[in-house]
Amino acid sequence: MTVDWIAVDWGTTHMRLWLMTRDGQVLDARNSDRGMGTLAPQNYEAVLLALCEDALGTKPVPVIICGMAGARQGWAEAPYASVPCAPPDAHSALRVPTQDKRLQVHILPGVSQRTPADVMRGEETQIKGLVATQSDFDGVACLPGTHTKWAHLSAGEIVSFQTFMTGEMFALLSQQSVLRHSVSSTGWDESAFAAAVDDAMGRPQAVAAKLFGLRAEALLGGLEGAVARARLSGLLIGIELAASKPYWLGQQVAVIGAAASADAYQAALTAQGVPVLRLDPTEMTLAGLRAAHAELEHQ
Repeated sequence: MTVDWIAVDWGTTHMRLWLMTRDGQVLDARNSDRGMGTLAPQNYEAVLLALCEDALGTKPVPVIICGMAGARQGWAEAPYASVPCAPPDAHSALRVPTQDKRLQVHILPGVSQRTPADVMRGEETQIKGLVATQSDFDGVACLPGTHTKWAHLSAGEIVSFQTFMTGEMFALLSQQSVLRHSVSSTGWDESAFAAAVDDAMGRPQAVAAKLFGLRAEALLGGLEGAVARARLSGLLIGIELAASKPYWLGQQVAVIGAAASADAYQAALTAQGVPVLRLDPTEMTLAGLRAAHAELEHQ
């Protein structure tokens, strides 16, 4: 096995690593639960080596990293690029010194926006993958997750973006609020979700009351947990769509996210008549890291 370079997506809770050939083929994929949230700066190199040392030879190997390893609390802070900008390239990556000279570590910067204040780390690499694989795409990228991003893209640049804490609010409300007694951890009801999206978009000011209604209806009317789960998701995504309407109205939207959350966003957007392009988040991350490696090769 000849490893020419290593691609890494280092998140808050997990890290994913791919051993790559020069032409961008994946030789092997590996992962670790040693995310940024569990590591001190001096621990990153050891975690990286634990996953790839068996594949290293004697020559230096480029390691291109995106995500939270470049945060202020990460391995080393990679300064943000400011919008409007192209997704950060290898030329702006932070070179991190290592004790093992076989590792040539490059951490890609995140992207920031001054007004309204916003930041992203990791999503910009998925957007880079979108730009690399869909070169004629002009529209909006929606990246569902704990903190969902909406990014306006034009001519290969991120023009502006906005973050919504919808995923985190869903987790908090379903697991730590009074709604935890009414919302199941699994199951789904498409019609309940669609109705809740419409309800929230039409009357977003009433959503706080609608949320408690889930608990009341469970107590008084036997509301099923799967239905409550779908309605909770619909109410939260509905107010997000109402607020993000300037992004998606009249635009093509590329949804890049894990299946469950991306399915919900696609259903909600399609109901509004928005054309949706679904893209796999892992494939977009790898496409972005491949593009960064190509830039590094041509420095």
